Amino acid sequence: MTPQELKQSILQLAIQGKLTEHLSSDGTAKELIDQTLIDDNVDGQRVKQKIVTDITDDEKTFEIPETWEWVKLGNVCTIARGGSPRPIKDYITTAENGVNWIKIGDTEKNGKYISSTAEKIKPSGVSKSRMVHSGDFLLTNSMSFGRPYILKVDGCIHDGWLVISQPTKIFNRDYLYWLLSSNFAYIQFCGKVSGAVVKNLNSDKVANSVFPLPPLAEQKRIVAKIEELLPYIDRYEKAWSRLEDLNKRFPVDMQKSILQMAIQGKLVEQRPEEGTAEELYQQIQEEKKELIKAGKIKKRKPLPEITEDEIPFDIPESWKWVRFDNLCAVLTCGYASTPTYVSENDGMPFISAKNVKPYRFMPEDHNYISYELYNKLTQNAKPEKGDILLTRVGAGIGEAAIIDTDLDFAIYVSLTLIKLVSNNLLDNQYILYWLNSPIGVSSAKKNIYGKNASQGNLNVKNVRDFLVPLPPLAEQKRIVAKLEEILPLCDKLK
Repeated sequence: MTPQELKQSILQLAIQGKLTEHLSSDGTAKELIDQTLIDDNVDGQRVKQKIVTDITDDEKTFEIPETWEWVKLGNVCTIARGGSPRPIKDYITTAENGVNWIKIGDTEKNGKYISSTAEKIKPSGVSKSRMVHSGDFLLTNSMSFGRPYILKVDGCIHDGWLVISQPTKIFNRDYLYWLLSSNFAYIQFCGKVSGAVVKNLNSDKVANSVFPLPPLAEQKRIVAKIEELLPYIDRYEKAWSRLEDLNKRFPVDMQKSILQMAIQGKLVEQRPEEGTAEELYQQIQEEKKELIKAGKIKKRKPLPEITEDEIPFDIPESWKWVRFDNLCAVLTCGYASTPTYVSENDGMPFISAKNVKPYRFMPEDHNYISYELYNKLTQNAKPEKGDILLTRVGAGIGEAAIIDTDLDFAIYVSLTLIKLVSNNLLDNQYILYWLNSPIGVSSAKKNIYGKNASQGNLNVKNVRDFLVPLPPLAEQKRIVAKLEEILPLCDKLK
């Protein structure tokens, strides 16, 4: 049960007479009704007489105590619509003798009272509007219709308000507020609104709304009981909000935890027969030397040794911490200038950071560059299926995806192209999971240069220095298989 549902349940019990005891000394609601005198004006302004029909048995939707009565609001209260002097801008004033101009914007979210106004109108506008006073009830009659407020100021209301006044006090002010705040009232109002786009609740329809009336003394006890329970509802709402937040975050937090376990070597067992990451690393370095010798990649300056202070967590003995660049044949950013774009028929796709989200390569929405520029940009580093793209600018810095389609394209400077030394020695899915894991994302975020995380950039040089927890190849594949089994279950929790 949501906090709002709990609150409405309590209000429903209250208006059914099930929240407080009934005392014979309270008298009866009929005695109140017999004293009622309906006036045809509100604060000296004439109100059109409402046609109020008799209450039918069908309108009495639940049983009420014997001392209570069913009443139609128009039989016990005077209900009138506001009005606006037009054009209103000619009547707005800052003069001291200005009259408060009460608008929806003067209310507070979930508020009960209207205590001040932002604007005033000239006294000459009062006769073209409707004057209301502190203690009167206002009811919104359009858009978010049926929302009650108690006035704590005098002023004028426009035609987006209805005013409910009591010539004879038969409703306790706070009881009437909770009565009009109930779902019982709202459901009636919903059945009475008109308008295809903007819903309107007119005064005749409100006058014909049916409500249970308790004796006045019992109304006071009902209000006291509701106000006694409200702090408990507030506490429940805070606990509910925390639980809702936890439920919303749980699938994502669970996914992060699983990824973190995976790259710490805690998701699958280590098997001696699969060898060690040190052995694998040496094979990768030999393969990289061959690529350099063949002129397929350039030799880069040696990276600094990894220090103990850099290591973020322990890994299994068969694993090895390595610099990311030592696993890559190519690690470079895209074209650093804004090109002249061409039509689809005259060029090649040009992919940017907007085309990359975690685990998703989305090349559909892109620009095109000339064939000449495309050939120049892809001469030494052509993106290919199986390569990894990493975002390096914008709000999604550090998000990575594998190119999973055969598409010829060049990349903008907002992306980093990652080609592993060998897909036979490294599992690109494992590397992708590492990049999108908490430690991978953290490595990206803490290496952002610029104003902030959404306006800075991730320098390629820093990406080369990232620390990778490297398992043996067979274990990489088992980790990927386990993640592909578990992570979809997290998605089902969303």
